[in-house]
Amino acid sequence: MALHVVVAPVFGTNCTVVSAPGGDCVVVDAGAGVADAVVAHVRDAGLAPRAVLATHGHVDHTWDAAALADRLDVPVVLHAADAYRLADPFGSLEHAGTRGSALASGPLGAALAAAGARPEDYREPGRVETFDAGPGEARELRWGGVVLRAVGAPGHTEGSTLYLAGSPGAGVVLSGDVLFAGSVGRTDLPGGDGATMARTLRDVVARLDPAWDVLPGHGPATTVARELAINPFLAG
Repeated sequence: MALHVVVAPVFGTNCTVVSAPGGDCVVVDAGAGVADAVVAHVRDAGLAPRAVLATHGHVDHTWDAAALADRLDVPVVLHAADAYRLADPFGSLEHAGTRGSALASGPLGAALAAAGARPEDYREPGRVETFDAGPGEARELRWGGVVLRAVGAPGHTEGSTLYLAGSPGAGVVLSGDVLFAGSVGRTDLPGGDGATMARTLRDVVARLDPAWDVLPGHGPATTVARELAINPFLAG
């Protein structure tokens, strides 16, 4: 598998094009402002797009999903437990006393505006396919030559997923907002749960082969071995 990363201008989301030797590819985490660069890469590299995936349903990982899916003529794919977020990306982030409109006009709205996007421009994808994977359960997903294992990793959201491409030592874990270099995803947003995240870190992440490389949803790449050694949330 080959990887090409486009960093979104909104919250620095890592959008990754995963391609197989034969040219089939999928796009993972289409954050706001990545569509043109991803389409250009797919065209210039002569790739055959098969799907736009999301590690979870937060809007900073799905903003350009509909636009990319339309332009590449592919479906949007994510865990069934997070599919509801695609219809109401700001409402699904609401806290008691903090409405989606406030989120849209706050830091998230400001970041979108800086990237030339407006909250009212968001479009729900038309073609959506879902899968189900319980905590720690691996489901093989295949699109032509692209084969990923989707591993349920709830806690950040109900449907947070790790995508494993390749094999330990010769592949990567696309960890979304479950695992970062030196940290982990927050659990204080609606659908997040600290106890569930703790179980995911203990029973799923910490049991990954240390030889895996890791590309988080934000920030620099790391390895499972490094995180097991230095990440305070994986200690013990």
